Amino acid sequence: MNGGDLDGPILTLAIGLAAFLYSSVGHGGASAYLAVLALAGTSAAVMRPTALLLNVLVAGIGTIQFARAGHLRWSLVWPFLVTAIPMAFLGGRIALPEAYYRPLIGLVLCLAAVRFVVTLRTEDVPRTTPPRTAALGVGAVLGLLAGLTGVGGGIFLSPLMLLLGWADLRTTAATSALFIVANSLAGLGGFLAVGGTMPGTAWPWLAAAGLGGLVGSTLGSAYFGRGALRILLAGVLGIAGIKLLLGG
Repeated sequence: MNGGDLDGPILTLAIGLAAFLYSSVGHGGASAYLAVLALAGTSAAVMRPTALLLNVLVAGIGTIQFARAGHLRWSLVWPFLVTAIPMAFLGGRIALPEAYYRPLIGLVLCLAAVRFVVTLRTEDVPRTTPPRTAALGVGAVLGLLAGLTGVGGGIFLSPLMLLLGWADLRTTAATSALFIVANSLAGLGGFLAVGGTMPGTAWPWLAAAGLGGLVGSTLGSAYFGRGALRILLAGVLGIAGIKLLLGG
């Protein structure tokens, strides 16, 4: 960290809490990790690989938990993954300058905050299945964004699926979790392929995220009230996003 606003223990606790909240809805939590790392003044060189690594761990736990509960449908997931994985690898190979990376992340966080608000009253009833061409296109766009920024893409895939009626809440959560794992692994692969290195400071964050992800996904795969969590997450993401957009 570079003299930021959060010290080590508080940052670790914040990451664990983010993993708990996000995993309860099938997400890896990258946007929240990016938010707290941004508030801590962490450099872009640390932010992206850390978010991707934490994503793999937390979304991997979530995938197992939601699959064990019977909510994962492979036939729904694979069309998104076909294009997302290579595009995430490509995005991971691209190192954006700090001057571009931080505003882009700020925009992503603000959009994620809006996402949590606009889906508060989304009807939990699947109405149709995604057209194959639409799934391929969505996968490509979100995969590239995942690799570029360090988010897994699920935070944008899940509201789209809910708004278009492609799946119910828990099936959407299971789909997003696996989508995030695949994109995050591909993004990390691209990052490492061009000489990127993993931050040595990540071990306490991994432990906190793993614990939070296990508890959150266990509760979320069976039951959990979502409205209050979405509002809280929207607030954190919005604050961090605005901070980055303003050059903080």
